[in-house]
Amino acid sequence: MTEVRHISVLPEEILHWIQPRPGQIIVDGTLGGGGHTRALAALVEPDGFILALDRDPRALAVAETNLSGLAVKLAQANFCELPQVLREISTPLVDAILLDLGLSSDQLADEERGFSFDSDGPLDLRFDPESGEPASRLVERLSEQNLADLIYTYGEERYSRRIAKAIVERRRERPIETANDLANIVRRAIPRSRHEDRIDAATRTFQALRIAVNEELKSLETALRLMPDLLKPNGRLAIISFHSLEDRRVKEAFRSDLRLNNLTKKPIVAGEAEVSRNARSRSAKLRVAQRVNDAGVTTN
Repeated sequence: MTEVRHISVLPEEILHWIQPRPGQIIVDGTLGGGGHTRALAALVEPDGFILALDRDPRALAVAETNLSGLAVKLAQANFCELPQVLREISTPLVDAILLDLGLSSDQLADEERGFSFDSDGPLDLRFDPESGEPASRLVERLSEQNLADLIYTYGEERYSRRIAKAIVERRRERPIETANDLANIVRRAIPRSRHEDRIDAATRTFQALRIAVNEELKSLETALRLMPDLLKPNGRLAIISFHSLEDRRVKEAFRSDLRLNNLTKKPIVAGEAEVSRNARSRSAKLRVAQRVNDAGVTTN
């Protein structure tokens, strides 16, 4: 088995709310380290299976080894492309869909893509290194105004204008090519007295760039529009988000979409025991909705 650093968040809560049963077809739209997929697969066997998607070819390569022998089908795809993937395997509807949004610990540890602030690897930030534009090119070509807007909008960073100015001043001298390079620029741009103890000063800027190069919010909005029609009546859609930009969209969709019954009036969060063993779970919020049946109601 290939070593995986990532620890799946809210594992017990996911099983409770998705309610996997033998014979079901469940989609894990964000495979990552494969923890959720493994847990779900054990409960849908022998006649069901988990369809696990990920944009990251390395995550899929590891999963091919680690999940061998389980009732799992793998596909390299963005979760918003799920309708096409289901057509390819002749599966029109599924029993449940899970999305665990954001970044995995294994991606953070990947020195070659610059997800870690202290990495000397290239400032890439793409989940799929063969698709889209790397972050290094984005910070090189955007105007100071556009950079500031991007960092503020996607990172909710109040010092976005100071950061954008520092980036532009630095790139006049030489390109910003590594994650560590950008992180140090951002740290110097923010007043030291304003640095927050709980997070690195570069966190919001990196979040903004990662969201931009991977079009994460666009993918989520597309998925929220399409996925209810991919669920069987009473099928469940469970989404774990890690920041307000994602959670706000999920909350609004679950409350307003007439195809869905919102099952979690407030988000499910990790308990103290889980947070103590997995710090990443501190910011996780799980929301669950259920597809209404043809009569416009849901049943348990």
